[in-house]
Amino acid sequence: MSTFVLAIDQGTTSTRAMLFRPDLSVAGLAQAEIAQTYPASGWVEHDPEGIWASVLTTVRAVLARADVPAASVAALGITNQRETTVIWDRATGAPIHPALVWQDRRTADLCANLKAAGHEPLVTARTGLILDPYFSATKIAWLLDFVPGARGRAERGELAFGTIDSWLLWRLTGGLHATDATNAARTALFDIHRGVWDDDLLAVFGIPRALLPEVRDCAGDFGTTRADLFGAAIPIRGVAGDQQAATIGQACFTPGMVKATYGTGCFALLNTGAEAHASRSRLLTTIAYQFGGQRTYALEGSIFVAGAAVQWLRDGLGLLRDAAESGPLAARADPDAGIYLVPAFVGLGAPHWEPDVRGALFGLTRDTGPEAFARAALESVCYQTHDLLAAMRADWPRGDAETVLRADGGMAASDWTMQRLADLLGLPVDRPVVRETTALGVAYLAGWTVGVYPEPEAFARAWRLERRFGPTLSSADRAKRLDGWHRAVRALRGMRAPLEGPSS
Repeated sequence: MSTFVLAIDQGTTSTRAMLFRPDLSVAGLAQAEIAQTYPASGWVEHDPEGIWASVLTTVRAVLARADVPAASVAALGITNQRETTVIWDRATGAPIHPALVWQDRRTADLCANLKAAGHEPLVTARTGLILDPYFSATKIAWLLDFVPGARGRAERGELAFGTIDSWLLWRLTGGLHATDATNAARTALFDIHRGVWDDDLLAVFGIPRALLPEVRDCAGDFGTTRADLFGAAIPIRGVAGDQQAATIGQACFTPGMVKATYGTGCFALLNTGAEAHASRSRLLTTIAYQFGGQRTYALEGSIFVAGAAVQWLRDGLGLLRDAAESGPLAARADPDAGIYLVPAFVGLGAPHWEPDVRGALFGLTRDTGPEAFARAALESVCYQTHDLLAAMRADWPRGDAETVLRADGGMAASDWTMQRLADLLGLPVDRPVVRETTALGVAYLAGWTVGVYPEPEAFARAWRLERRFGPTLSSADRAKRLDGWHRAVRALRGMRAPLEGPSS
């Protein structure tokens, strides 16, 4: 009997394959880093073929290490970095250009022009999003105009667009062109209220409908893998964007529950139930998940730089050998030094949405050293999370209720960071036993679809707390530190950095 469930977790800096048992425990894990390239300031690209190769490598590795044949895998789920945009040739499967990563800001001028033309209210009303380079629509438009002949080929139906889930589905199945509702909701082309690609938005962005994939439920039939890839065909039965998958993995099925995932960026989602709530605080309204054609919505706040700030300490400044050193290093810093890092390396996300500012450090003195840099980097993630949750409280009708934040992702492993997060939020932070909630969430979707895992209510009861971090900072001290952070953000927003293209 096939009882194992496989999850492909394709992220911004790495690809993971995880194998889960029927009791949701982890039977195996394999991981491979993927390269990012930066052709110009604010530009971020991936090699789609490199991503595909990393998926093959990790899936084969995890099956081999766990000594589980593909025939014993009941279902496969895919979760992915969202918004990252790939266009490929339908006949050959070859990408026409490197993928434009969600962090890429090259379409800032196009977004500004569309705003000036008065299109943002339509985009927000239909999609719950704003006009920002973060989302896929302007990335698609840029590729169609930049790659010679691409627009004509797209209009003739020769090309296909997809976020990374669609790209992998195409390759895994040998030609299925599909996505799920959560990934479609991040393109700025999908009407999240009617659940369809929107013709008015396609006209605004100049995108041919023939490019687009079919949209399906998160838990459902996405075909099967080619038998030659892993030794047997594996049913693909779950797909969700990474943050929605983490919401499911954290069992946030009740309206009012909120989670934050700390990876390359940080993304906080608040379940708002069957009603899509328009944000007054420049948060995003999005689809949390779609089961049986019924959509559940969320408010989302997006921080572009979280774990990426630790990578910067390690790779850019050489202050760390390993990301795990950041917490102990930060703990040795003077807590009253007043150093603030605003890590707007690729602009500011929610609730500011300013793509043309760049990062800065405030409060430097002659004796500022590595410890202060580490503390400022980790605290910047906590401050940004505070601003997201404050915006959620303002938008959500029950926002004054007591909140517990469920935290996951790589940074959640740091006790120092989680305690600092609780201190600066003034709220309890719960860390689950299974921290790889993105992979867990999509594995649950796939396993639920084929009957390996129970209904959502039973899955929620199985969620287990590993540790709760309670706030210890006084209200006065918290307010003082938040005031310093907000003054730093205001100062940074007064500056602008030109978005430069490649040098000739």
